[in-house]
Amino acid sequence: MTGHDTQDVSGRGIDETGGRQYGKVTASASYGPSSVTLRDNRTGAEAELPILSSTEGGFDVIDMKPLSGDFNHLKTLDPGYPHTASTVSNITYIDGEKGILQYRGYPIEQLAEQSTFMETAFLLREGELPTQEQLGLFEQEMADNADVPDEVVDVLYAMRSKHPMAMISAAVMALADENPDRRVPPHHMIAKMPTIVANAFRISRGDDFMEPDKNRPYTERFLQMCFADEDGCYESSPVLTVAMDNIFILHADHEQNASTSTARTVVSTDVDPVAAIASGVNALWGPKHGGANQAVLQMLDEIGTVDRIPEFVARAKDKDDPFRLMGFGHRIYKNFDPRARIIKEHADSVLEALGVQDEKLAIARELEQIALKDEYFVARKLYPNVDFYSGIILRAMDFPPNMFTPIFEQGRIAGQVAQLEEVVGKPDPITRPYQLYQGPRRRDFVSMESRGIEDAIGTTEDHQPEPV
Repeated sequence: MTGHDTQDVSGRGIDETGGRQYGKVTASASYGPSSVTLRDNRTGAEAELPILSSTEGGFDVIDMKPLSGDFNHLKTLDPGYPHTASTVSNITYIDGEKGILQYRGYPIEQLAEQSTFMETAFLLREGELPTQEQLGLFEQEMADNADVPDEVVDVLYAMRSKHPMAMISAAVMALADENPDRRVPPHHMIAKMPTIVANAFRISRGDDFMEPDKNRPYTERFLQMCFADEDGCYESSPVLTVAMDNIFILHADHEQNASTSTARTVVSTDVDPVAAIASGVNALWGPKHGGANQAVLQMLDEIGTVDRIPEFVARAKDKDDPFRLMGFGHRIYKNFDPRARIIKEHADSVLEALGVQDEKLAIARELEQIALKDEYFVARKLYPNVDFYSGIILRAMDFPPNMFTPIFEQGRIAGQVAQLEEVVGKPDPITRPYQLYQGPRRRDFVSMESRGIEDAIGTTEDHQPEPV
């Protein structure tokens, strides 16, 4: 807010007799462009709150820390946190309106074209691109620490019938330790995650555990563990390796998304950061988050054949029909997802290199053309996103849909580690949001023999939420 624009937020207070009263809290930038004044219209109390700005522009943030005194009884209500900045970070910048994604200031387009996942992982952690010597040492450290202990292997076998994300979560937790002296350094999870993810894939399909080939580069080592025969033989493909490396780069970090903020919340309790990574794995598993690329393939299966596309496109346009095209549009990017432009090129090259003839891929390509040309989708900026194209690539590479989210996690581990290392050691308090309670008012316990239905559940009036 700038100038003297105001925004009214309904507030509720409690008078001295315990009854509720209603009023308004008004926020206005009446003290200049660097602050807003919060006024409680019930009491006349005012508080001046600083406005903080991003180094890259975008939206500004009202700093709520000075809110105290007469405002101690007021909290903000923001379900899902769409208007809340939970932390200050210097790792990743997103401008959803302009379609911008930057890691440590570097545009994702430049990193995808000129960097590698190992370079990007180093950048996310250290804040700067590595020298040749630094990169070599980092790559060697990742190779040297790619092994996992026997208990992790045992966990993977014990859970072979479960979804790979459940296997990965349990395997990561098996590495956690309450004793700081025995803990795995968080950045070594970048080394171990390919071994865990690839072998969750192998073991879930009935194959034996595959040791990492430490003589291969990072991403090639991952693919080797995924697809090598029982003797460990695997013929690498430069096209597939580069495409997978780019998938890792594009998914490496995405600011304070659900899984990252979950992991940061967990690590704020001073738990082993590896346990916090496991919490991030669990959050990523959700179909509203990392499971979106799996939903794309399920949608293609539902459509079935190319000739049925018009029927499903018409259904997608019908607001009364629950069917939705998955992999189109993005909650953050109100323009084109910058990652989608990059990964589309790899989708084309992978399909060409593999010579894949697949009805589902044909459906995907036809849907893509419709979305890029149909006025309904163009006007609403419902362009194919990174989940749409990554699903196509992974299917072409012979990964089943239940491995799409694990591969997402394999890339995201670099950002999770960087985000957790940003938190660990800081004097920030434990993450502990408040709630707005709208349950029953205080009432006395009723003995068993005196309870009736109305006494047990209260009246309808007792449970009606009051306006806020």
